[in-house]
Amino acid sequence: MIDESTVRHVSKLARIDLTDGEVRKFSGQLEKVFGYMEILNEVDVLGAAETSQVTGLKNVTEKDEIVRGQAGRGELLKCTELPVDSNQIRVSRAVK
Repeated sequence: MIDESTVRHVSKLARIDLTDGEVRKFSGQLEKVFGYMEILNEVDVLGAAETSQVTGLKNVTEKDEIVRGQAGRGELLKCTELPVDSNQIRVSRAVK
């Protein structure tokens, strides 16, 4: 059985502060988790293929392409209220 001293020890190793109530709660929960793991250890997985994804879905990607819009750079720069410097919009820095 996972006793409260074991839960306190693990929480100390993980640098997690637990209240007395949480220690009591988690000792019972951890006992159930480890009991379930024992059941899983009984399953014969010798020869089973490793997997990390079972849905068969793949990321959808598209090739990056430059698409010329109808407005040119000069027209877009004229629309901004921000200062323009060397054909670029000057913005305030994000990190100070």
